[in-house]
Amino acid sequence: MSKTRPVKGVGWDVGAIGNGYEAYVLTRDFMHAILAVWGGAKLADVLALVGIPNCSRVTPSGQKHVEFEENGGPYTASIPLIQATNPESVVLLAYEMNGETLNRDHGFPLRVIVPGVIGARSVKWLDSINIIVEECQGFFMQRDYKMFPPSVDWNNISWPTRRPQMDFPVQSAICSLEDANLVKPGTFPTPTDRDLFDKWAWVLFEAEANIPQSTEIVAKAVDVAGNVQPENVDVIRNLMGILNTSWHRVQVRIGHSNL
Repeated sequence: MSKTRPVKGVGWDVGAIGNGYEAYVLTRDFMHAILAVWGGAKLADVLALVGIPNCSRVTPSGQKHVEFEENGGPYTASIPLIQATNPESVVLLAYEMNGETLNRDHGFPLRVIVPGVIGARSVKWLDSINIIVEECQGFFMQRDYKMFPPSVDWNNISWPTRRPQMDFPVQSAICSLEDANLVKPGTFPTPTDRDLFDKWAWVLFEAEANIPQSTEIVAKAVDVAGNVQPENVDVIRNLMGILNTSWHRVQVRIGHSNL
């Protein structure tokens, strides 16, 4: 996005992409996926133990949101109560990653995993969980991680006019090639095992293409509802630089390495 117009944010590039699935202990359910494997307890089960039933939209005293607070820091975030209490949402209180205790960088001793929602709501180093009436009023909910149109900049921004970003738009990325990779001419298959995927995990697709000369490879995704990634970043450029889900493009050179 900064190539179009400077934005304020961390230059993640495709490094912001992650993938994982949940193995949770209170229900003994397990799912197949790839890359990170999170282990822990379903938040819906934990809330049920303290008297909040599954699929609750509001408590008897009017609370509609669940807030997560970081231990010793300013980071807070919240999700709607109906999402937190729905077992199908699989919101997880995770204490394991890939079969091992969470390390410090990933949120030891406990973190939240909210599938299908931007990572900013999956609070690490969890200290407390609060059931609240309104959504969290913390900085990272109200003055960061909001999606504004390209016409909004720092001189005309109005934070209350946008809701905190939650859901991911359609996205895809090329993970096996980088810009200016040198590859031999021929056919390039991408291996995949579709049995490994669930609804919260990335789906890998297999494609073969005969590439006789240097070219550009493009990834574009369309979901079952017909939502599609935008072709160019210009239409989704925003001052925070979030959610660049435009077509992913990689330049590939065809040739023979001297190595």
